Amino acid sequence: MDKTQGKRRPVDTMRHHRENGWDYRGRAIYHFTLPVEERYPLFGVLAGESAEKAFIKLNPFGRQVCKMLGGLAQFYESKGYALKVLAQMVMPDHVHFVIQVLEPLPQSIGAVVRGFKSACTKVYKEEYFCSGENAAKVHGEGEAKGKGAAKVHGEGASPEGKDAAGVHGEEEKALVHFARIFAGRGSIWQQDPAHYHERILHAPGQLRRMIDYVKDNPRRLWLKTKSPDLFRLHRRTEAAGLTFTSMGNHFLLDWPERQVVEMSRSATDDQVEERLRTAMAAAHDGAVTYTAAISKGEQRIARALREQGFPLVVLLNDGFPKEGSPHERYYKPGGVYFEACSKGQLLLLEPTEQAFLDACIQSAVEGTLRRKAEARHLSYAPIPATAQRYHFVALNEMANRLSIA
Repeated sequence: MDKTQGKRRPVDTMRHHRENGWDYRGRAIYHFTLPVEERYPLFGVLAGESAEKAFIKLNPFGRQVCKMLGGLAQFYESKGYALKVLAQMVMPDHVHFVIQVLEPLPQSIGAVVRGFKSACTKVYKEEYFCSGENAAKVHGEGEAKGKGAAKVHGEGASPEGKDAAGVHGEEEKALVHFARIFAGRGSIWQQDPAHYHERILHAPGQLRRMIDYVKDNPRRLWLKTKSPDLFRLHRRTEAAGLTFTSMGNHFLLDWPERQVVEMSRSATDDQVEERLRTAMAAAHDGAVTYTAAISKGEQRIARALREQGFPLVVLLNDGFPKEGSPHERYYKPGGVYFEACSKGQLLLLEPTEQAFLDACIQSAVEGTLRRKAEARHLSYAPIPATAQRYHFVALNEMANRLSIA
């Protein structure tokens, strides 16, 4: 990647607005995610008898979208765009692709994404939305299965067994419902001021993670589908008199044996290794570990415990979508947290504002900060409960409180 193209940012997260100062015509690698309006399964269904064998069974429309995506670079080549699609995945209700800009573009990469989205909408409108009796159903003039729906699923398709018939039936209902929504708007894609969601490759090793993530989507969807309770976002979880937003295995809160891992940022490598040894021994004896995983030492210990399959309760400062956010319904933890969550080995807790303002937590934070100041022969000055430093200390105080509740 040409490092002169745009500015770097340290945070590698899904961004829903364009990145300030970035040259979207320059050489770069992007991971785009395009969700269908209201996440309807417009392109197909999840199939496979296990997570390792999971795949997306695309309907004819989904196969067309997949073909269009695969031919994106060739289509735009004649327009002076040097592109290469590095990975792609058409899911039932959204599309992922990783694309490389090989040479500076005549227009921004956003023009390519918008062109692809418009082409998909055009195909849907011309070939599926208004076909045969499906148009009548959209406008409320009939309820029999129409030629349009048959075209989406394939003429003469014979579902394999009762379960398959049920899957196809639900998919057809979703398509008809979606067609009613589409009748009043101009795109099959989710309405979003940014038009698409993006990640921009900034760091070495990120490309492999991008590609692996795209290819791993069916397996991840299978795991989430089979364990819905472990991936449900709870906004009012009560524990130790505090309120949290949570996701994961809530039975870990009732585990009798508990330990807290809290390490100073100034801890030496030897101190971290010693604490890791005692934490691992306690985990072997059946203790659930509570940690905010803020300092490098805490992160090192949490990672080692997770890799060994031991249960963790992790306190987050700002880890979940805001309540009422359009992304709230489809949120899932990323990377290694997803894997631990799917196995029931993880509970994520994000304190509410009320939890940070709890009188006992405030008193404990003040005491900790005062002791740290005195140890460094500094005068203590209170900090507001909205400060990040306050939040980090409060998370460890909450972990201690939860561990003895």
